[in-house]
Amino acid sequence: MAGKLTNEEKEYYSTVRKTFAMLAPFYDAIVTPFSSVRDRVVNFTNAQMGSKILEVATGTGQQAFAFAKKGYEVIGIDISEAMINVAKKKNKFRNAKFEISDATNLPFEDNSFDVSSISFALHEMPLSIREKVLKEMVRVTKPEGIIVTVDYDLPKNKIGRLLIYHFIALFEAKYYKNFIKFDLEALLNKNKIKIIEKDTILHGAGRILKGLNKKS
Repeated sequence: MAGKLTNEEKEYYSTVRKTFAMLAPFYDAIVTPFSSVRDRVVNFTNAQMGSKILEVATGTGQQAFAFAKKGYEVIGIDISEAMINVAKKKNKFRNAKFEISDATNLPFEDNSFDVSSISFALHEMPLSIREKVLKEMVRVTKPEGIIVTVDYDLPKNKIGRLLIYHFIALFEAKYYKNFIKFDLEALLNKNKIKIIEKDTILHGAGRILKGLNKKS
């Protein structure tokens, strides 16, 4: 955590560590509805073989394992030691590694990865943290490299939007309501991520955004 933290950021870090320390043993069961999305994200990313991939906020490693299964070299990072410990215990891939790391201050050199991805984590962050994470993903990804974000969305149907919004708001962190109303695509563009492809998932309740790193 570089620099002075705001009170909101301090609360975020404290809550994340405490919450995921409790959830880690049961987390895979909790996120079962997302299991069908993992391979779809890999296929949609369509990275060249031999690509080095960073999976940010990897949790128990499910998305990282999906990349590793297809032969990519993957490093998964998460701020929660408990979640990383679960990922390490489950890891059966030589091409997947896991590290405890704060995504706002990644321990990697500039241009270290061909692909960086983050799945269902941005909505759990206050805006200031969200932007710091994206800036770090841009920094460690090669120019013209791929940056993939996977997260919640709302269906186009008015009734569907209302139902999905209120349902997800019941169990997600308080930052979800801000996230879902915020223009994520504009935030990505602001941080030099040019969106080149989009995909709808979870019957409109989620989306994948694939962008190019245009930092140079």
